[in-house]
Amino acid sequence: MRVHILGICGTFMGGVAALAKAAGHRVSGSDENIYPPMSDLLDNLDIPVRQGYHPEHLDNDIDCVVVGNVMSRGREVVEALLNSSLPFCSGPQWLAENVLRDRWVLAVAGTHGKTTTSSLLAWILEHAGLEPGFLIGGVPANFGASARFGASEYFVVEADEYDTAFFDKRAKFVHYCPRTLAINNIEFDHADIYDDLDSILRQFHHLIRTVPGRGLVAVNGADANIGRLLEQGVWTPVETFSAEDREATWFGAQVPAGPGTAITVHRLGEHIGDVNWSLLGRHNVENALAAVCCAVHAGVPVSTALEALSTFKGVKRRLEMRGSFGGISLYEDFAHHPTAIRATLAALHDARSASRIIAVFEPASNSMRMGVHRSNLSGALSGADRVFVLARDDLAWDVETELADLGAKLVVAQSVDRLHAGLLEELRQGDRVAVMSNGGFQGLPGRLEKSLRQRAHA
Repeated sequence: MRVHILGICGTFMGGVAALAKAAGHRVSGSDENIYPPMSDLLDNLDIPVRQGYHPEHLDNDIDCVVVGNVMSRGREVVEALLNSSLPFCSGPQWLAENVLRDRWVLAVAGTHGKTTTSSLLAWILEHAGLEPGFLIGGVPANFGASARFGASEYFVVEADEYDTAFFDKRAKFVHYCPRTLAINNIEFDHADIYDDLDSILRQFHHLIRTVPGRGLVAVNGADANIGRLLEQGVWTPVETFSAEDREATWFGAQVPAGPGTAITVHRLGEHIGDVNWSLLGRHNVENALAAVCCAVHAGVPVSTALEALSTFKGVKRRLEMRGSFGGISLYEDFAHHPTAIRATLAALHDARSASRIIAVFEPASNSMRMGVHRSNLSGALSGADRVFVLARDDLAWDVETELADLGAKLVVAQSVDRLHAGLLEELRQGDRVAVMSNGGFQGLPGRLEKSLRQRAHA
């Protein structure tokens, strides 16, 4: 089959491209933003990518056009596609029909923690010798890739609630029909797609309706919105996990242990094992519990699952330590919602001594730029000793006004250049710096690392 992908350089669609190539299809694509690391990945896979979205890219020998959700009516290439006789589908539909069919799908959903939990789950299955396939919205360090076709029936997919395509406004995850489903948490997000929390819960309930009775739904037992979701009906066995509710099926308690965390794991009130690992934060304990619960459902022994946690290396841009330079520890994180920001800073607090925590934040998500979360942002950032925020030109709200409660902690910069200069002036030995954005932050993490490295060696 010849497959052409519109929007091929997105993380999800690039993963679909890699899976299609691994399945033996001829793959090509188009995108407006072609840059590393996705451009390098596609080049290494010998997948040709054409710049821009032009009707002439739709060759006559294409068997299927896979349409990314960046496409919309009115684009010249979309109108040309609709006027042609070429078959087309969405990325999630193509994935479901060509990769997930007849496989044991393990899906990880929720507002926060999907990427880390999916990566943990894939690694546990790999450690157990099950050779899973996976499609993850990040790069697990244990694999060095965001997608793999796999050599077994098992497939782990990060199940996103964002909409599918311009012609399919359902959440992506309704296409996946998992046998094993984890839901980490549910909050209001994606305000560009959903009007309110109830509309998000409705999509999650559509997902629950697709899980078979022989399957498993693993949920965060302390999440009130998940409780509301389950009240709407569930036809599958449910197990709970939590780092705060001891009555949960899976309970984990953490204690500091050197540079990482020790987790004491209980199942149905019985202590079943301990594990030392490198990740920080209570939220990551819950991610681990969710992954272990799902892996055990797929037949992995508990002891093997816990053993795998101790060798998990983390995920790119998920509280990833870029290095220590002159005594300054630099972390990069994907946090872009107040809850995730609070969890990231709390994780650094858990591991620190007397060092300062410096938060550096770019409000880049659609919901954040619209100002949906602005009233909760100062409280989320208050866990830092100093807060640097980029006041992007496209914000619908005023950063200094909304974050005034942070007082002298707050530094607002109108450009990345000014932010970079202010950080270099501020940072001192012992600081822990968390650079947080779900976008590229205009290259700030790399620039800051380079400057700190040069200063440390001066």
